Amino acid sequence: MSLNKSMHPRNRYKDKPPDFAYLASKYPDFQHHVHTSLAGRPVVNFKEPEAVRALTCTLLKEDFGLTIEIPLERLIPTVPLRLNYIHWVEDLIDGQKQPRRGIDIGTGASCIYPLLGATMNGWFFLATEVDDICFDYATKNVEQNNMANLIKVVKVPQKTLLMDALKEEPQMVYDFCMCNPPFFANQLEAKGVNSRNSRRPPPSSVNTGGVTEIMAEGGELEFVKRIIHDSLQLKKRLRWYSCMLGKKCSLAPLKEELRKQGVQKVTHTEFYQGRTMRWALAWSFYDDVIAPSPPSKKRKLEKVKKPLSFTLPEAGLKELRVKASALGGKALGPVGAVTALLENTLSDLRVLHKRVPCTKQEQSLFLTAVENTWIHGRQKRREGSRHLREVPRAPQRAATSSQTASTPPPLNQDQSESAADQTTAAQEVTGRQKPDERVENGASETREDAARDTVAGQKEDVVTSSASADAGEPPCKRPLSPAVERFLFKCLLNVVPDESDVVIEMHWVEGQSKDLMNQLCTYLKNVLLRSVAKP
Repeated sequence: MSLNKSMHPRNRYKDKPPDFAYLASKYPDFQHHVHTSLAGRPVVNFKEPEAVRALTCTLLKEDFGLTIEIPLERLIPTVPLRLNYIHWVEDLIDGQKQPRRGIDIGTGASCIYPLLGATMNGWFFLATEVDDICFDYATKNVEQNNMANLIKVVKVPQKTLLMDALKEEPQMVYDFCMCNPPFFANQLEAKGVNSRNSRRPPPSSVNTGGVTEIMAEGGELEFVKRIIHDSLQLKKRLRWYSCMLGKKCSLAPLKEELRKQGVQKVTHTEFYQGRTMRWALAWSFYDDVIAPSPPSKKRKLEKVKKPLSFTLPEAGLKELRVKASALGGKALGPVGAVTALLENTLSDLRVLHKRVPCTKQEQSLFLTAVENTWIHGRQKRREGSRHLREVPRAPQRAATSSQTASTPPPLNQDQSESAADQTTAAQEVTGRQKPDERVENGASETREDAARDTVAGQKEDVVTSSASADAGEPPCKRPLSPAVERFLFKCLLNVVPDESDVVIEMHWVEGQSKDLMNQLCTYLKNVLLRSVAKP
């Protein structure tokens, strides 16, 4: 899944990814690496080093006017990731379009950070490099882009980070340093052995780079710790120290190391691009700098929660208003009529509801579903009808002439289904069958069973009469049920006018499963639409 939407807000590729078809038509060297997928879209094989290099060189030329050369045996940078880092440093030093002075530790053959920083913001760079091939290419790339007045590439001994590089200019204060450290400790890690979660898919791009670029003793963790130790001696020679990390697991121990050393100003961030994530750490010894807030995990995971909704068209609202008026005895507007019908249906379903404050044009109900009464309604009716058809007749020996005379005529199919609906409704209200609705098998009950059934029947009569009394009042005037400890879910139901239509929205609050709210939403929708469809 692409992470482009989470790129830095100023990254030019965030909302406008590279147009491979256009670039292929303009740059012949890039055209050789663009293929057409089965879906007819132009694609690039990122597992081919030549294709990755061609894309990087093409983007730098097209979008920044930079011409560079990169050998295949050295690290080939991707432009969107490096651009994310540049923009974050801009945030750290308030350096957008402002002259600043920085250090790039291990600039690489492309010298991409200094070239981007100098081109975009006019920054001055001291670019260090330990590898002979990378040093030669970096120097050439600076010269052919006429950046020698802004970028100074220096060759430094192995294992040199900051201390030796700053010896020649002891009074110079830099605004920042950048570093893309070697991520891996050995060849096995570089190949993904024991360093990559087995559940993750394999990398989608090729891993290029020389030994000094991708591997270091102890990996990136020890490499950055060495930079931290240099910073403890240099301190205010740089306003901000920063490093990019290839592993999230390196972030916590490095922050702990800074805490142990008493560094107060520490921040970090995340870089998103394509299917790749990287992390960056920054720290400062200045009291007057403002550390950007690190990305909030809660804010990152939050997504726009769309409510469940359905629309009642204008054509059916007139019929719904008539039905609502028949319930309340007074004329109601479209929103009020739909709300009244919903309240009536929710009461029938025994879903607790109460009106909550909202705008004048809308109506809002807070729902608490305690039990699932809106599914399998048709199945319950069929079972009730079948139950009535299967009731055995009373034995002849128990029938008297007076009972025979008072026996009602048999029910036809329509009457049977109607009676079944009534029986099922009564069962749903009481939660169980009454004693007189049980099928007797001729065996006499014990006195204890009879007494227990009598008490239960009395309790059910009380519940039924109470429910009937409440049902006689308008839904909005019924007493609110006390707070329940156990519930299926809670949600907010809004009835909103939308031009000539009415929209019903259901917003999730909490509960066991959103599927239950989805079922209730579908049930309410079907009830309202059936009301319109009935003559």
